[in-house]
Amino acid sequence: MFEKKISLFSMFGFKVSLDITWFILAILIVWSLAKGVFPEDYHGLSASVYLWMGIVGAIGLFASIVFHEFCHSIVARHYGIPMKGITLFIFGGVAEMSDEPPSAKVEFLMAIVGPLSSFVLSGIFYLLAMVSNKTGLPVPIYGVLYYLGWLNFVLAVFNLIPAFPLDGGRVLRSILWGAKGNLKWATHIASNMGSGFGIILMALGVISFIGGNFVGGLWSFLIGMFIRGASQMSYRQMVIRKALIGEHIERFMTPEPVTVLPSLSITGLVQDYFYRYHYKMFPVVENGSVKGCITTKEVKEIPQEQWSRYTVGNLVKPCSNENTISLQDDAVKVLSLMNQTGNSRLMVMDGEKLAGIVTLKDLLQFLSLKIDLEEKEEVKMPF
Repeated sequence: MFEKKISLFSMFGFKVSLDITWFILAILIVWSLAKGVFPEDYHGLSASVYLWMGIVGAIGLFASIVFHEFCHSIVARHYGIPMKGITLFIFGGVAEMSDEPPSAKVEFLMAIVGPLSSFVLSGIFYLLAMVSNKTGLPVPIYGVLYYLGWLNFVLAVFNLIPAFPLDGGRVLRSILWGAKGNLKWATHIASNMGSGFGIILMALGVISFIGGNFVGGLWSFLIGMFIRGASQMSYRQMVIRKALIGEHIERFMTPEPVTVLPSLSITGLVQDYFYRYHYKMFPVVENGSVKGCITTKEVKEIPQEQWSRYTVGNLVKPCSNENTISLQDDAVKVLSLMNQTGNSRLMVMDGEKLAGIVTLKDLLQFLSLKIDLEEKEEVKMPF
């Protein structure tokens, strides 16, 4: 199956990945630099030189964003926040956190280090540009260095806008959180700011589009739409985490689930279990010992005419961190694991014993009931 995300490399324990949408941004940047920015600012160079300047400029932008996100990740790891890695996509980069910051102070430090790192890079590139100019290095070198200095300055300023989930929005949330001690309220205010800023960008994009600036207007509209969507999603995720944190699995798991024996044929599994119970995963248990689980994915890898030749024991998937969850874990851990692995059914283990099955459907029903009964504030955004 084609993966949307491409793993590039690991550094300091962080995996850097590239979303395929980044290639769209890279092509647009190279094209705009080679055909517009550099020819306008530096006359008389050949088309191939402008092209190479555009390519190096795009690579420099890539490195700058990685550095920006690495700074976020290093601060997060310093304060014990698990980091999944860094992913670059069409609208920039994301340091993927597995949990919210534990305090307003940590949130502030994590957020502010991003723009500060971009300001530092801006100063370094400007200094290198001045040195290259003074020492008589070729104009293309100066041009690319100066462009990267200007670009990092713009990135720093843009990220300081108090619109969640931009870094400035996270700084605003940390200040509000620290002042009132209410993360939900702070997130709601910061998310509203982000949603409003997104709408402004979308409106400016429409105006630019009508005025004849097609590319600029389109980018403004898309970035605004992304920021608005991300701000609303961030608030909903926070509400969900607040509702689920501390809720033990016993409250919504299915105890004594249907299990299958390793000796069962695949034909019997399909006819008597998949088609009867309509589950996509069954635990495999023999004499009280959990051997693992079997899913429709393993069965689909075997041609149908060969089902009778195989047993569940031939295809069983051993227990692992991807298909099991501890009875002592809470609902937030369950949802996080399901999100990471794509598994909607997990075996709940009490030590070596199978305690039950937890499903995404049951978790979401429990979440819906809890929010409906306990949440006093409307989850939906006003924008």
